[in-house]
Amino acid sequence: MADKIHPSSKQTAGGNRNPTFPANKATLYSSTRSAYRPQPRRNRRSRSCCCSCCLWITFIIILLIIIAAVAGGVFYLLYRPKRPSFSVSSLQVSQFNLTSSNILYTNFNFTVTGRNPNTKIAFYFNSVSVSINSNGIDVGDGSIPAFVLPEKNTTKLRTIVSTTGQIVDDNSNLKSDLKNKRSLPVKIQLDTKVKVKMGSLKTKKVPIRVVCTGIRFTAPAGKSPTKANTSDVKCKADLRIKIWKWTV
Repeated sequence: MADKIHPSSKQTAGGNRNPTFPANKATLYSSTRSAYRPQPRRNRRSRSCCCSCCLWITFIIILLIIIAAVAGGVFYLLYRPKRPSFSVSSLQVSQFNLTSSNILYTNFNFTVTGRNPNTKIAFYFNSVSVSINSNGIDVGDGSIPAFVLPEKNTTKLRTIVSTTGQIVDDNSNLKSDLKNKRSLPVKIQLDTKVKVKMGSLKTKKVPIRVVCTGIRFTAPAGKSPTKANTSDVKCKADLRIKIWKWTV
């Protein structure tokens, strides 16, 4: 009997082999896909330390501000500081001559009064440089010796302010005012340094400038001196540095 040949199970009825299915994705990409690497976690501890430092710095700054405010309040309640005040008591003009060659000769007897309203603060002043200005021209220079304004004290300071050989411009208002015998405006400027003493505490010396305005005078016609009008005088004292002002 002849043997029957059975077709292989791998062949189809048409004589073809069964179609092969593509390999799964894991098989296809296994050669090109990079191996999985877990991402490193951020260092939360370092972030926490940074935040803590910022919080501590902010807290310390706020604490220092509060301490400074409390200390300032205690200082004000204890001393109640006030600025010294100045006024021009008198200004006598014994000479104010302008020659035909525009050379000026002047002589002033000047008195300024300093007042210290504080009960626990004293002021120590260096020698004072005094200058008198009229119509933008320096018409006199002088000085006042060093002095002290003790607590609750009023001190009068006298000096002679003069100039010799000051040349005046021919078109100056000063010359026309003298020619027409009009009263002349005057600005007085005082420059010095002051040290403040509060109990056992002393500050460093700092520059201070006092400017007095609102003064007018007439030049003497003969040998008799004339007195300047000081009823409207206003004097302002300011420290010569921007970062510190006198407390009111």
